[in-house]
Amino acid sequence: MAARPLTGRRATWSAPGRVNLIGEHTDYNDGLALPFAIPMRTTVHGVAREDTSVRVSSTGRDPIEFGTSATPGTVIGWGAYVAGVVWAMSSAGHRVPGVDLEITSEVPVGAGLSSSAALECAVALTVADIAALALGAEDIVTIARRAENDFVGAPTGALDQTASMFGRTGHLVCFDALTMSCEAVPCEPEGEGLVLLVIDSGVVHRHVGGAYARRRAGCADAAAQLGVPSLRALDVGSLDRHLARLDSRYQPLVRHVVTENERVRRTVEHLRARRLREVGPLLTESHASLRDDFAVSIRELDVAVVAAIDAGALGARLTGGGFGGSVIALVPRERMDDVVQGVQGEYADRGFGTPSFMPVAPSAGAGPTSDPTRR
Repeated sequence: MAARPLTGRRATWSAPGRVNLIGEHTDYNDGLALPFAIPMRTTVHGVAREDTSVRVSSTGRDPIEFGTSATPGTVIGWGAYVAGVVWAMSSAGHRVPGVDLEITSEVPVGAGLSSSAALECAVALTVADIAALALGAEDIVTIARRAENDFVGAPTGALDQTASMFGRTGHLVCFDALTMSCEAVPCEPEGEGLVLLVIDSGVVHRHVGGAYARRRAGCADAAAQLGVPSLRALDVGSLDRHLARLDSRYQPLVRHVVTENERVRRTVEHLRARRLREVGPLLTESHASLRDDFAVSIRELDVAVVAAIDAGALGARLTGGGFGGSVIALVPRERMDDVVQGVQGEYADRGFGTPSFMPVAPSAGAGPTSDPTRR
């Protein structure tokens, strides 16, 4: 029987951005993290074409076009994330048709909320639907991560794509990068009179760059020097002994990763006991570690953390890879206005740009979107 023609087939899927509550720079060290999907989503509507061209349009951006045979380096800029997905699918042996893709997004770009993973996952799901590919959520994570790593050139782990695919309303995603497994952990801040507040510093965050890659390479070098497959093999009980064996330039990196994994474990314990308030100090400890040991914070993020806590937040930390982006703060509902005003005041006094504020809650992961014209 002849294959069903793909021309004209339609699909519309969306995928959310994510916030990482705690567990930063652990995923590429086989570690633990606690991200969650946020309400802001990227939606991709696709229609199959007769040829092998991929045409992409998005509000506020110039349209792009490339062939389904595009290879790394042939498409740059924001379009590389789309082309990377097509390339990763084709490289995995899947037949990818030409498509017209229309993209709309609510996820702020450069805020450290993983707009790139939301885009990659939404594109992959839409194209897979149009091409009638039987791909599971794990397959989409693999494709999206490969697009970002090998086509775009950002050496990230799989945390962002995993959160976008496996997010669940009222739950965090406890992601174990060693086993590539996920476990849903209940988290309903409103039930405890709390708010998870994202504070966008306005400083654009990017993974593509030498600073991120150097830290990842440093972690790999440290593991090799210690003779372990990854830093996940270390625990806090033996940390000092292992640090004494290391080149001094690697010690801060290892200390952050090992203690951050432990903070994730403690956070999960608090969440399962419905003690979200007790997570606040762990967030602040995480930020100090990212600032002092991993050295990925910037003044704007540090000021936002201190100002939020001084105004009543129970804890705060940078979220995402650092070097810009956002802070996540755990705030009692009645102190929300104080925190917003406190951060705004500090930014104004220091001549920083204007921060923005987004209350977020653990939300649903990627899924199909209703389209009355879909065939």
